[in-house]
Amino acid sequence: MPIIEKKDKFSLMLSNITANLEDSSKFLTETTIQNENDLKTLSTKMKEYETKGDTLIHEIIVELHKAFITPIDREDILQLAMRLDDVLDGLDHTASLMELYNITKPTVFMRDFVVELYGSCQEISKCIGLLAKKKLLDIRAHTIKIKDYESKCDDILRSSVKDLFATEKNPITIIQYKEVYENLELISDYCQDVANIFETIIMKNA
Repeated sequence: MPIIEKKDKFSLMLSNITANLEDSSKFLTETTIQNENDLKTLSTKMKEYETKGDTLIHEIIVELHKAFITPIDREDILQLAMRLDDVLDGLDHTASLMELYNITKPTVFMRDFVVELYGSCQEISKCIGLLAKKKLLDIRAHTIKIKDYESKCDDILRSSVKDLFATEKNPITIIQYKEVYENLELISDYCQDVANIFETIIMKNA
């Protein structure tokens, strides 16, 4: 049974949201931080992605209010959009924290986190593409991968905090880095929230 037509406006809007999210996570992964100017560039660019994301979210909410019939439950479309926005907000907050705390030498744990998060965002994009093509059951393989990425981030958090307390003597630095680590792990939880919404959509419509 058709769920979302190939050129359905909500499918296109969700695709735009996830494309912006994937671009932002890729930028965070690829950016080299060596000094305060790099941090400023990172923070400014991530804020641009976040602002664009807010605009895209607003547009889909407006369309949901106007639409008499939606291809899937409007509540599911809204929840999906809002959880995607949570992921993007988390990435933007990470950049803001790094600038705030002047972290000009990101740790290997920070790099590991953003690599895993980029992978998760790529899987989210694949899910949206399959949703647009009405291949709902195929989405599940990607939601499983998203949850695997979340588990990896849990492991990174444990390792990073353990290393932090073992090697860092400055209590202020410990507080700052721990906050960054925990924020990065929280983003992986947001990605898993997105995966759970996809699972709900599959159960309702497949």
